[in-house]
Amino acid sequence: MTPNSICVEPITPTIGAEVSGVDLSRPLDEHSFEAVHKALLTHQVIFFRDQEMGLDQLEALGHRFGRLHIHPTERCVEGHPGLIKLHVDANSKVYAGRMWHSDVSSEPAPPMGSILHLHEIPATGGDTLFANMCAAYEALSDPMKAWLSGLEALHESKYNLRVCFGVPEEDLLEGDFPEAVHPVICRHPETGKKLLFVNESFTSRIIGLAPEESRALLSLLYEHIVSPRFQCRFRWRRNSVAIWDNRCTQHLAIWDYYPHTRSGHRATLAGTPPS
Repeated sequence: MTPNSICVEPITPTIGAEVSGVDLSRPLDEHSFEAVHKALLTHQVIFFRDQEMGLDQLEALGHRFGRLHIHPTERCVEGHPGLIKLHVDANSKVYAGRMWHSDVSSEPAPPMGSILHLHEIPATGGDTLFANMCAAYEALSDPMKAWLSGLEALHESKYNLRVCFGVPEEDLLEGDFPEAVHPVICRHPETGKKLLFVNESFTSRIIGLAPEESRALLSLLYEHIVSPRFQCRFRWRRNSVAIWDNRCTQHLAIWDYYPHTRSGHRATLAGTPPS
């Protein structure tokens, strides 16, 4: 495997690319990893087809990017603390990713990225949408950019469990449910680009604003974020892999395939506090 054999084809001018010429089940040499890493930073989410991987190989791929993140509420795969199983079938009542979000933004140091490998998919449906938060920031007016740059927002895992999964409030009285305050406008630690860092799954309020002001501002930003001009849409096939930069993207999983099954595993990559 050489960098010259790796092909990166953009899906849209704004976000997303499909990468070929890489076997992710094998250890990536330095040059190949640099090519993959460059594609990720350039396109924010990259996709691979026909990748046969077991749990050990997925875990090793995750470690190629650094430490793995341990999810605070999802049960890890036994023997693989950095992996979680994502499974939806005819018996599922809820599913992960039904609202726009960046993964686990309620932690003081949210994940820098995720690697999702799906090995069972429905015949149709089950696509995932991704959105570019750097582009969303750049599209704001200068006065809005200036105002938002001084604001912070509270991100709560309890809020996510209530809103996204319908967990009753009384079930959230005990336990470790992380929360964190992050800037509304952050700067990507590697590219230096500014980006919007609020999402409807975890962000509960803007610090310092009255409740009605916070709701109005967050509603405005959420409506802005989901503009199709910031998005790409990925249609999964069996043994497809998506790697996304959680620091500057949001994603949405579509559950339009009931009662069929969509199943796979995700490695989540440890990150640093947004700033």
